[in-house]
Amino acid sequence: MATLELRIDEDVATGSVARTRRLGLLFWMAVGWMIFVFAAAALANVLPLPSPTDMDMLERRAPASFLHWLGTDGLGRDELARLIYGARISLTVGLCAPVIGLTIGGALGILAGYFRGRFESFVVGSMDVLLAFPPLILALAVTAYLGQSVLNITIIIGVLGIPAFMRVARAATLTLARREFVIAAQALGATHARILLRELLPNVLLPLLAFFLLGVAVTIVVEGSLSFLGLGVPPPISSWGSMIGEGRESLEVAPQLAFIPAITLFLTVLAFNLVGDTLKALTDPRQSAL
Repeated sequence: MATLELRIDEDVATGSVARTRRLGLLFWMAVGWMIFVFAAAALANVLPLPSPTDMDMLERRAPASFLHWLGTDGLGRDELARLIYGARISLTVGLCAPVIGLTIGGALGILAGYFRGRFESFVVGSMDVLLAFPPLILALAVTAYLGQSVLNITIIIGVLGIPAFMRVARAATLTLARREFVIAAQALGATHARILLRELLPNVLLPLLAFFLLGVAVTIVVEGSLSFLGLGVPPPISSWGSMIGEGRESLEVAPQLAFIPAITLFLTVLAFNLVGDTLKALTDPRQSAL
């Protein structure tokens, strides 16, 4: 018995070390970039930055200088200040919208995967109907009807993300519902609520949180696309997408006005994708011992 326990401990330790090694340098670079972006957005009011809305027509498209580290845009506004304050909008929408999908879609997916039957057919059919609409076109139509605001954009993108989270939660629940610990809980007479909250939810939550990071990356791109098309947050509020849209008018004179926010958006989305993919591989219920 002692030998068996020793082998189990060695296997667990070996698996833990292997998973740690899988993280790699790119993972930690991505985490570092995410921390840097979050810190800059959170401390924007404390940093020695000029107002992102103050215009100076005499300093239009000025190059980088001691006063304006990244230069100014077509209206003489400080580009660095707009980039950092724009991160607030992109990250707010990027984080809050997937929370809607995670909460509603995750709950529906767990219930559908556990109870099965007609309820599962109804939930899956409803999600298929929502997926039948082209997401970007639907977002454009609803945004044009309801108006441009951070709240409206967040709700629209969040609702569009519900089917994806539902599918992830349902797939994980279908895998876990046949595991020994769930069958043992049912044999001991545990209620459905106890099984869902105590047995399934903690295990399904891990792949959902990993997928949440991927959802943040997609949401930031969608918000940037809407802002680029002029249907994002209303001016003078800036986001990375609106900065790219405004910068395209100055590509021949000052291409950095479009490239700097585009590169920032690219690096942020790439960081969320790298971290999300890594955590998804580590929390895959088919490969873990949950």
